[in-house]
Formats: sequence, C-alpha cells, structure tokens
Amino acid sequence: MAFNFGAPSGTSGTAAATAAPAGGFGGFGTTSTTAGSAFSFSAPANTGTTALGGLFSQPTQAPTQSNQLINTASALSAPTLLGDERDAILAKWNQLQAFWGTGKGYFNNNIPPVEFTQENPFCRFKAVGYSCMPNNKDEDGLVVLVFNKKETDIRSQQQQLVESLHKVLGGNQTLTVNVEGIKTLPDDQTEVVIYVVERSPNGTSRRVPATTLYAHFEQTNIKTQLQQLGVTLSMTRTELSPAQIKQLLQNPPAGVDPIIWEQAKVDNPDSEKLIPVPMVGFKELLRRLKVQDQMTKQHQTRLDIISEDISELQKNQTTTMAKIAQYKRKLMDLSHRTLQVLIKQEIQRKSGYAIQADEEQLRVQLDTIQCELNAPTQFKGRLNELMSQIRMQNHFGAVRSEERYYIDADLLREIKQHLKQQQEGLSHLISIIKDDLEDIKLVEHGLNETIHIRGGVFS
Repeated sequence: MAFNFGAPSGTSGTAAATAAPAGGFGGFGTTSTTAGSAFSFSAPANTGTTALGGLFSQPTQAPTQSNQLINTASALSAPTLLGDERDAILAKWNQLQAFWGTGKGYFNNNIPPVEFTQENPFCRFKAVGYSCMPNNKDEDGLVVLVFNKKETDIRSQQQQLVESLHKVLGGNQTLTVNVEGIKTLPDDQTEVVIYVVERSPNGTSRRVPATTLYAHFEQTNIKTQLQQLGVTLSMTRTELSPAQIKQLLQNPPAGVDPIIWEQAKVDNPDSEKLIPVPMVGFKELLRRLKVQDQMTKQHQTRLDIISEDISELQKNQTTTMAKIAQYKRKLMDLSHRTLQVLIKQEIQRKSGYAIQADEEQLRVQLDTIQCELNAPTQFKGRLNELMSQIRMQNHFGAVRSEERYYIDADLLREIKQHLKQQQEGLSHLISIIKDDLEDIKLVEHGLNETIHIRGGVFS
C-alpha cells in the first residue's frame, strides 16, 4: 500500500497553460493553451517546505488548542448548561459522542459547543497500520496521478492521455511525457505514474525532478486542467529524508495517543521499509481493506501468470527431453552405419594384400578371447548365469510393477475421512440398535408379566 510522503505544498510562479473547457474521458487531446504561454523546468521556482501528509499535521496555535482542550474537558466532565441533574446525563451523552467521533458537545450557554471529530483524542475508532515508504529519488521524477477512470479506459486511450499531459505542460517540444506504470485502484480508479524528460539544445536529456513537476501540477489553472482530464489526486513518489522520518516518528499524529504511537514504532515489522500511519474511522479502515483486496487480486493474477509460464516450461522441457532421446538414438544409428562403412572401406582397401604381422597378432588375441568366452566353466557360464538372473529380475520386476499402485496424498486423506465417517455412522447405528433391543426386552418383559397376571385372575 502506497502512502504519499514528501509532496511539496507550495506552488511555482512559472507561467503555465490555461485549459479550455473539456468534458468526459474523451477530453484527452481537447485541452488547448493560450498563445504565448511557455513552460520550462530549467529554472524551477521555490516550492516551499515539503508537506509531510495531512494525517501528520500538528496544531500550531497553542492558545487555541489549550482553550479547545479546556472546553472539551468541560463538555465531557462538568457541563453547566441546565444547572441541575440533567447536566450529568448531558456529560454522558457528550462522552458517547466523543467516543464515536461525531456530534456537538454542549456544556455552557455562553460558549459555543465543542465539535467532536474523529481526530479528537477520546475517539475510540482508531488504529495504527503500516505503509511502505517509497524508495525513489527526486531525480527519478516520478509523479502519481490518480484518475477517476477504469484501467481499461486509461490503457485504451493512453496515447491521448500522454498528448493531453504534454499540452498541460505548455506543449514544449523539448519535453516528453512518459508513462512509468498503470495500476488499478478500488472504486474504479486508476493510478498512473509518469515522468517528464527534458532535452537540452546540446543533445543531452534529464528527468524533471518530481518536486518541480508536482509544483507545476499544483498550480490552480494547471490543477483545473488535470481535473478536466479526470485527475482526482496528484502526489510525488520520492523517498523520505532521515530528518523527515525522524520528525514523523517523534510527533504522534493528531488524536493518536502517544503511548499507542510509541508501541506502533516498537511493533514495526520492518522499520527500514515501513512507517506507521494512523487509521481513523471506519472509512479509512474500509479504504485500506479495499486496497489490500486489490493487491491480493493483483498478486493472484501474477501467480496465475507464473503458474501458466511454469506449465508451459514443463511442456517444453518434456518435448525437449523427447527430442534429445530421439537425437541420441539417431546418433547411435548413424555411428553404427559409419562403422559399417569404415569396415567395408577397410576391407576393400586391404583386398589382395597378405595379412600383416600386427593383424595376425590381433587375430590370435581375438581367437583366445573367443575360446575363453566359449569355455563352459569360464566366462560363458558366468555370463549365462548372469543373464538368467537378469531375466528373472526383469520378470519379477514387471509383475511387481503391474501390482504396484500409488494413491495421491489428498485422495488418501479423503478416503480416510470417508472411512472414518462410515465408521462413526456404523457405531451410531449399532448404539441405536442396542437401545432398541433394550426397549424390546422391556416390552417383552411387560407383556409376560401382563399375561401372567391375567392367567392368575382367570384361574
């Protein structure tokens, strides 16, 4: 889950294009610029201090905060609105509203009521989660634009989107808009990561820094043009400096208990990559749940693709092994044929010549080996015995392989479960039969006693 950090809050004083009215998603490519408007990243204006996320903003007016805290304490503990026992009931009602994080707390006729929001320190619907910190440099120039459009619509008109963003940048021919990635977000929204490359007259090029590009997008007229294109949010994707991380961790967000915040820092599973962020209210929890569900679907899609690739590789491996075995057989056959050709060629070459001394010596050695092999007590007998044992082993192995079978582990587990259920059913049935037999015996015993009594009466 991505979280915006380090987005500059100031605006640049550079002149920018003015948007013409455009409507709908088809508005890509319809944004026009006024004559003479120019835009350049060569000398970016001061963008001011970096915004560290609205969730981490701290109050700056101490007296106002102190008065609000006193009024909140009065509304929760000692309201003096009615001047009787009903003030105690009003205090409980104000406490309930403060716990819920909504409503107004009346406590005095001369002082306005306290507005209870989910950021108040008494709200119970709060938690602390963790978000990944971006690891991109400002020089990478990555800026995130969130469109209120589906991913399919963005991808189908990606070229028109690039052209429209180029017009938003003033149509400068030295600037090129590039799309780094497109990702689906919940509620039919799409995240598009872009960067802009600026070419200089000497032929070199560089990426426009992310803070400079973001400052340009945050200008009022430029922001209006982006909204006409369907942009609902823009933010930089840059890493936090050590000073920013220290500031975020040292100052608990508004309404978050410092003890809970300290515990969240201790429980951080990976302090190098994750940073604690507050989750206030059910809407924020639902948003993170939707994002988590979306990421799970993307991971599952990627796993399905990897599974298909693995299956395809396994098929290719099987085909390749079969071809290798075929080529081995073909190589063996060609080797035998080559040997036969060499033998015939050598016979023809030696035709008409007497047997030489080395050939005679070789013939004697071959005859000796043949005699040893044919001797019944020597190698021939042993070879025959080994051949018999090999045939017997092959025969028994074939029989055993025909009788051998394997059961899949999952199937075996299901069979065991089924047999267990059958056994339990039979045990239950046997217990029912035993109970019925006991009932029948009681009935028979009662009938016998009745017959005996009647017989005694009639006698």
